[in-house]
Amino acid sequence: MRQKNLVANLIVLFASASLFGQNSVATETPSKTSSSHTDHYIDPLPLHLSLILSPPPARDSATAAAELTELHRIEAARTPAQIAQAQADDSEEDIFVFETVLGPGFTAEALPITASLSARVRKEESAAGNPLKKVYHRPRPYQVDSTLHPVCPLNPEPTSYPSGHSLSGYLLAFTLVQLVPEKRQQILDRADEYVHNRLICGVHYASDIEASRRVAYAIFGSMVASPDFQRDLAAAREETRRKLGLPLAVSQQ
Repeated sequence: MRQKNLVANLIVLFASASLFGQNSVATETPSKTSSSHTDHYIDPLPLHLSLILSPPPARDSATAAAELTELHRIEAARTPAQIAQAQADDSEEDIFVFETVLGPGFTAEALPITASLSARVRKEESAAGNPLKKVYHRPRPYQVDSTLHPVCPLNPEPTSYPSGHSLSGYLLAFTLVQLVPEKRQQILDRADEYVHNRLICGVHYASDIEASRRVAYAIFGSMVASPDFQRDLAAAREETRRKLGLPLAVSQQ
């Protein structure tokens, strides 16, 4: 399913990150930071992200109709517990949504360096995702079908494609796997749950989530080549592993 494709694509990205981190972080200094994108690890413009995405399914297409049918099915089957989790995930877009994997000590208050890394990764999502939303201008499902009953806050703008929460979720998951590779599968499973909750909320289509996954691969593949990212990653890795009582030496497999 989605998970098999996700893991297959991540193998290359994680191997690249590991090798780059081992060979370059120690030699780079803050003075090497880009002068025009000091708040970002990459400039998304040269990536031409719109070229790797097909336009979203047309509003009157069979695919769009099937996606709405799926949302109705999810709405009819969702439980109070699923709704509560989806609403909680809707309100949190940071790396600490993975507290359910790493335990109650994995918090922003306990890990300020990791929190700073999370905030910078989130900026990559905004820088890349917001322009794409303007390109595709896709209405939200509830803007197309008034018989849907979303349970998360609504956005009046047609900003469905790609999903910003999903893009954040995948980027943060890829980043966290670099910090705690021992929990790789659990982290990726939680990422899948996090993005599926956009459907539980009733605020995105399945194709919005798939688009975010594809964009996340491209962005993260560029991020691992950033000395700034590798430096911040190394600092967050040490902080997180100390807090969790894990060996500081990380073996990427």
